[in-house]
Amino acid sequence: MARMQKEQAAIIRFGPALKALFLCLLIAGSAVGYVWEKSQVHQLGNQIKARESRLAQVRSDNQALVDQLAKLTSPVMLEQRARSLGLVPAQPRQVVRLPEAPVILADQQMTLRQLAGRPSGAMPP
Repeated sequence: MARMQKEQAAIIRFGPALKALFLCLLIAGSAVGYVWEKSQVHQLGNQIKARESRLAQVRSDNQALVDQLAKLTSPVMLEQRARSLGLVPAQPRQVVRLPEAPVILADQQMTLRQLAGRPSGAMPP
């Protein structure tokens, strides 16, 4: 029995020390977690800033390319480029115009098929 009382006394003596140790570990773990989380927030903020600046740069480059495309495709610029290459407008006798095939609508095509199936000399009703 004395032995059991000694074990209980040892447990009772180490109980508050264990509680204090557990509480210290909990506080230290929370502090480490807080610092890690703040570090992550700072790192993500830097990534966002870098990507926003890259987006602004890409938008600026895109606008410059749109402006350049508009300038290069303008009729005035095309005419200047053609003249610098020695090109001249086509003479009227150099232009060949091709007639367009007539467009047959579906109901007209159906009428043509119906007439094609009748014997020659038969009149439509």
